[in-house]
Amino acid sequence: MMNVLGTLLVGLIVGFLARALKPGDDKLGWIMTALLGVAGSFLATYIGVAMKWYQQGEAAGWIASIIGSIVLLVIYGFVRRKS
Repeated sequence: MMNVLGTLLVGLIVGFLARALKPGDDKLGWIMTALLGVAGSFLATYIGVAMKWYQQGEAAGWIASIIGSIVLLVIYGFVRRKS
């Protein structure tokens, strides 16, 4: 249970940093910000393993997680504008 809470806490921090670095208003609440950070970390890990920057089972670092979250925010912005 503590692993899940730790993951969500780190995701919340990464999500807040990504939202602070990307300009614009991304009307997301606390839970969506935490999920954004966790999803950004998963995206960065997946791309890092695919590009052979990371070994299988190795997690992405803070900077890669923030960049992954920013990429997801940009995609979210495009999808939100289309609808």
